[in-house]
Amino acid sequence: MCYTAVMKISTKGRYALRVMIDLAQHDNGEFITLKDISDRQGITIKYLEQIVASLSKAGFLRSMRGASGGHRLSRKPADYRVGDILRVMEGDLCPVECTADAGLCPRVDTCTTMQFWSGLDKAINHYVDSFTLEDLMTTGASDYCI
Repeated sequence: MCYTAVMKISTKGRYALRVMIDLAQHDNGEFITLKDISDRQGITIKYLEQIVASLSKAGFLRSMRGASGGHRLSRKPADYRVGDILRVMEGDLCPVECTADAGLCPRVDTCTTMQFWSGLDKAINHYVDSFTLEDLMTTGASDYCI
């Protein structure tokens, strides 16, 4: 029997996409403050600090402290896959644990559902990796309800 784990994208994952889109849409070459992002997105500064810390650590953002400080994207929006942003915030996007590490499941060799879970895992990862930040900006992020 495979051990199931529900794959659910947390608010951190959803908000990280919103933050990245916000930074891309308001990019004028200057650093953007968390207060500005907070005002536009309705996300508390305290929560934004956690999200931005993870995105910065992954190299997705450039940050600067001080009076004219803030954050901005380190690359062009087309260079960010949505799946990569979600994986920074969520970890692996596997629908069940046995697709993350088949060695954890004692029935991997006899499991009649393994092929199904493996296919679902591929479909999920293919889908989230088929969109870039630029795609979400140009098609309208609100169309995806993030």
